[in-house]
Amino acid sequence: MSNLVVGLLDSGVDPTVAPAECPRHSFGVDDNSDDGAPDLLGHGTALARIILAGNTAARLAVARIFTKSFACTPAAAAAGLDWLVAEGARVVNMSFGLREDRAVLREACERAAAAGIILLGAAPARGPGVYPSSYDGVIRISGDARLRPGEISVLGNLQADFGACPRPMEVDITKGTPIGGASFAVAHATGTALPFLADYPGAGAADLCDYLTTIARFHGPERRTADAPPATPEGDSPCSL
Repeated sequence: MSNLVVGLLDSGVDPTVAPAECPRHSFGVDDNSDDGAPDLLGHGTALARIILAGNTAARLAVARIFTKSFACTPAAAAAGLDWLVAEGARVVNMSFGLREDRAVLREACERAAAAGIILLGAAPARGPGVYPSSYDGVIRISGDARLRPGEISVLGNLQADFGACPRPMEVDITKGTPIGGASFAVAHATGTALPFLADYPGAGAADLCDYLTTIARFHGPERRTADAPPATPEGDSPCSL
């Protein structure tokens, strides 16, 4: 799995979690560099811990778009995504949501998806959709309180394609950020996807959706399928990718 690069578009990652040689760059903040700037929010570090748990051979590429608050411009997010693609990311974790559609971010997602990059985005459990998870080509992940790390649910509704554990690995590392929700669920889904992507280097987003559907513990909000046969009929994946 050492050649599998995971892109993280967030608040940076503490160097104790991601090695110093991990590609890092800041966008729309500070001086557009990353000279070891700390993860002031702790959010990106918490996500990285989730993604790398059991996947220590995977390599992170970190695009920092948040500093002291969860506010960034769509242009900064788009530039960060473009940079992650250029750094060779196979999959990109986008644990944030903007309320409004912005062409610059939409077009960056379109470029990434067209290049075969797998995009996972945070989707709220209720209410209006957010971006980038509402864009075509992005797998929508929401928090599902029924799930533990490594587990997936198929939601396939207007809100999200899949659910995953909504909690960080360790609550005390989040430095006052919310201790549960879709942002952490995206990281859990990303981490769960990595062994499959390592085993199948040519797999794309639709293949990943099929895999997640196959391993899902729950299908829908009520029906438990832990004892159901693992095979899922073709076409049952909730993703239209």
